[in-house]
Amino acid sequence: MLTVAEAQAIVLRTTRPLPPATAALTPAPLGAVLAEDVVSDLDMPPFDKAMMDGYAVRCADLPDGRGALAVVEEVTAGRTPRHALGPGQATRIMTGAPIPDGSDAVVMVERTRIEGDRVVIEDRPPRAGQNVMPRGREMRSGETVLAAGSELRPQELGLLATVGRTRAVLQPAPRVAVLSTGDEVVEASERPGPGQIRNGNGPMLCAQVARAGGVPHYLGIARDSLESLRPLIAEGLRADVLVLSGGISAGVVDLVPGVLQEADVRPHFHKVEMKPGKPVFFGTRGDTLVFGLPGNPVSALVCFELFVRPALRRLAGHAEPGPSVVRAALAEEFAYRTDRPTYHPAALEEGESGWRVRVVPWHGSPDLRGLTKANAFVIFPPGDHCHRAGQVFEVLRVE
Repeated sequence: MLTVAEAQAIVLRTTRPLPPATAALTPAPLGAVLAEDVVSDLDMPPFDKAMMDGYAVRCADLPDGRGALAVVEEVTAGRTPRHALGPGQATRIMTGAPIPDGSDAVVMVERTRIEGDRVVIEDRPPRAGQNVMPRGREMRSGETVLAAGSELRPQELGLLATVGRTRAVLQPAPRVAVLSTGDEVVEASERPGPGQIRNGNGPMLCAQVARAGGVPHYLGIARDSLESLRPLIAEGLRADVLVLSGGISAGVVDLVPGVLQEADVRPHFHKVEMKPGKPVFFGTRGDTLVFGLPGNPVSALVCFELFVRPALRRLAGHAEPGPSVVRAALAEEFAYRTDRPTYHPAALEEGESGWRVRVVPWHGSPDLRGLTKANAFVIFPPGDHCHRAGQVFEVLRVE
């Protein structure tokens, strides 16, 4: 049986970024990855500008930092100076405004006072360039300001707007079909009958897709019959990724593997040495990735984070697809017996001495409520152990 690391390697070897496409930058495509270098179309700032409110002066007029200068005009942000400074002159200036020709420093307003049409300055001797940002200090026209592969956060989107970009070539968000299966499953809007449960996996997996940067498309619930499964799986195979939950184990009504085989899905693995989530399936048909996750919700969530999320991030062009694993010290002693590596729900926090992890109460793979107090999974090795407080373990982050 494959280890988790071996299965992850197969997924990432099989997954290639989607073809880039030109897209609008509004609404903001947060988390998208640039597929082109972006070049500035202007110097920024486009002029020598004041960095604070005050007075533009000539350093030569204030050799000891003190003096009275004639105020020739006031320049606010968005306006340009009309007068160059001559000897003994100053311009009242606001933050962000261009400084006038002839000036070489700005004295902050707090170091000045007005007497009639003159400004009296009492400060240290100004230095050339004081409180002035020179033209082109941030970037020059023709300079590459964002490289292909950059992930778009609010600051990158602001920079794109600054250089006049309303569209850019991006790695598109993967389209992900989500299909729940099982005769026992009903939608959240329904009252479960005898032997039935509401479908928590569908909304949970759609939310995980969105959090990973994909675009979820919920296909509903397929019943445990070939007539129900075949058309819904066929529809899901038109997406970039198909994620199924349930019906992949070895039970009498676990029909999903057979239907995938009928649909020419090539299997890459089926079963991984882990708990929960052992029956997880991964296959491909053409460029479509297919993940079959166990029906128990905690199993589905863990398998998604370990295998599906990295695939979605690779499709979207991220250089580091994850998953995010840190090493953390156990906060409290914990006894645990398991026959294979186990992903146990936990609360992870970062302190002054590094990461610490605390096991949260959990009643097994159907216990979705237990996950509401968790933001991570601590990975326990197989065997019968009494883990000591302070012992360091790998921890899968899921925030």
